[in-house]
Amino acid sequence: MKLRYFPMMMAALLMGSCDLVSPDEIINPNVDESTFLHSDQPMETWVNGTEKELALHMSDFVELMEILSDNYFNNYTRSSKVFDIPQLLYTDADVTALQRHVGALREMADYGLKTVAKADASTTDAHRFHLLCVKAYSFVLAGDFFRALPTENGGDAVEWDGQMKKAMEVLDEALPLAQTNDDLAFVHTLYARAAHRIGNRVQAVDYARQALAASGNFYRQVRFDSKNGVVSRAQEAIWSDWFQPLPRLDFLDPKYFQLTSNDQCPITIAKAEENYLILAEAALADNNLTEAKKQLSALLALVKARPVQTDINDQLEGRYNGGLKVFPNDPTYRVQASPSDSLRGGLIIDRRPPCLIAIPYISGTSVTQAMIDGLDNHDSALELVYLMRQEVFFAEGRRPADLGIRLPLCEVEAANASNGKSYIEAWIPQFVPRNYGLDEFTVDDEAKTVTITHNMNRIIAENAHSADVAPFE
Repeated sequence: MKLRYFPMMMAALLMGSCDLVSPDEIINPNVDESTFLHSDQPMETWVNGTEKELALHMSDFVELMEILSDNYFNNYTRSSKVFDIPQLLYTDADVTALQRHVGALREMADYGLKTVAKADASTTDAHRFHLLCVKAYSFVLAGDFFRALPTENGGDAVEWDGQMKKAMEVLDEALPLAQTNDDLAFVHTLYARAAHRIGNRVQAVDYARQALAASGNFYRQVRFDSKNGVVSRAQEAIWSDWFQPLPRLDFLDPKYFQLTSNDQCPITIAKAEENYLILAEAALADNNLTEAKKQLSALLALVKARPVQTDINDQLEGRYNGGLKVFPNDPTYRVQASPSDSLRGGLIIDRRPPCLIAIPYISGTSVTQAMIDGLDNHDSALELVYLMRQEVFFAEGRRPADLGIRLPLCEVEAANASNGKSYIEAWIPQFVPRNYGLDEFTVDDEAKTVTITHNMNRIIAENAHSADVAPFE
């Protein structure tokens, strides 16, 4: 981290983070690096600050990645109006901001590990563990969503698979410092996620199993604090009427809600469900349909055990409210995932007055045990795996990676990196629909049916042997 950025970083840490200062404490906005490092327990402040920054950056990733996918359409004037197309230019301010978020997390973690830790004798293994996980997560974000990014300040761009390998190296450092079984599960799950993305089936399976052995139901979240100004734009977009879900995902929305005006829902960044999904996908790659169904059944049991928030008043959500297009808002409508799919009921819920709704807020799915039991071939099972991935990770910003979409290197980094010009074009697989096709559907009001134009989970299964999706195939 360059010293000239330190005052800005300190302002962000001290003025916007929860649990850093008491309400009546006076903050000096001109605090310099030396003053900070010689303050009382600076590492505790730094770790809390990185937690706050991780939350804010994840909120931005969720907001933008959800509309880049087939999960949500931006039906309003706020947020990006081009990610839905998808149009991903290296000059786009949102592309630049997301890239800077990755770099900021990495540099904040490094500064804490290399500088603050040396200055603060009270630094603990728990502090180091937290910072190493933040650093590893920055590489995971880079590997999931970008073609290439620098891995150090001023460095050349490293391609996405190299980012995932860097994540694994940092996770190896973090593992001995884990304090609890949930910490172990978190590290192993991130490792399994990275190994899955690069197609290393043996490592992914090994770490997925170790994660589940440590905890079969863990989840790790980032949290917000409206009292201290740490608020989630993702919640604002999803709870209000900015974003509208694809109709077959209506039953999962809004994952981030408000029961009171100050509520800020956390965002889940890792959970046990991912390990079952990885094990199921690996079994299919081994042509072991029986094992895949076993893992999907275990996953379904976990999802059913996750909490559900009841009595949510979403009655102001009219699924239109002056937006760009009307979305169905009647539970009698049945939905088909494509023109060739069967119609399914129960996917659109009744949020009209006087109805209150119930939403799963860790994980939810429309998949039933009968659907799993009925799987009789590899392709239909792989399609179901990716349907469950879509539903389980809904509103967590994960979907574009499963679709094989990667953001370009931004203009500033492209100009500074010797290899930067090689990555200024976004990577969008040929099978991903353009011109808003990811969000396209038709409504037959007389028949009360909704037809999604593209079943992207089937398209993933059909293109499983491409280099873009389904890494184990």
